[in-house]
Amino acid sequence: MSSCSLFANSVPSRFFCQIVSFICIFQKKVVLLRPVMQKRIIFSLFALCALACGMSAENRWGVIDRPHEIRVGWGDQLFETLMWHKPNAVITSMPTTWQKTYQEDFVYSQHIWVEYHYRFKYWVSFGGMIDCSGVQWDDVIRDGSGAEVGRQKNQHFFNLVIMPTVRFTYFHHPNVNLYSGLGLGLDINGGTETDAKGKHTAVGAAVNVTVFGVSANYKQYFATVDFGGLTALQNANVIYMAVSRMMNISLGMRF
Repeated sequence: MSSCSLFANSVPSRFFCQIVSFICIFQKKVVLLRPVMQKRIIFSLFALCALACGMSAENRWGVIDRPHEIRVGWGDQLFETLMWHKPNAVITSMPTTWQKTYQEDFVYSQHIWVEYHYRFKYWVSFGGMIDCSGVQWDDVIRDGSGAEVGRQKNQHFFNLVIMPTVRFTYFHHPNVNLYSGLGLGLDINGGTETDAKGKHTAVGAAVNVTVFGVSANYKQYFATVDFGGLTALQNANVIYMAVSRMMNISLGMRF
């Protein structure tokens, strides 16, 4: 079907044709009105046309029909892998016995997150996100020859991020969306290790930036791939995550 036929069958075009017919039928009466009244009538007709077109566009963007959106996603832990996974790093050393402790056998949970959004307009939506991630490892004690003499299993560290988020859609099509986003909230973290104050749990600030994202849509369902970074820190010297979750994939539904 051509673009001309699509326009001809659209609601705004039919509405506009009805207005034109109305003007043609009552042309003589309109001409008899004073110029000021004629301008008011013409302005009102154009305003109604613009309103009809705008309402049709919002329906096409899904603003009115399905403003709610929920999605569940997965994100990578590249930063944690580079930071924690150091097989040759010495955690503690006991020179008298030539024993050293290493962190080994890392297992990463990856980022699992859920997000809800409400679309106020086709180009902007607000909501909230909860993100969970963690890492587990063993503290292995080795002697001077490298032989294992002891092991503390199931050492772990976790992050729980809670934040409000905003998303800007700068290209919107029934089948494809392009977007960017921003979030700012709290990071609750802890584990088997303690900080300088002897605490197992701490609270810091978290910020998530979505530089570029693509959403493929099918009816009310959609899948996304986006790129950015999630950072969590307590201060400039205590950083829990830095540009983690650089790639995300998710599945969602609008309703």
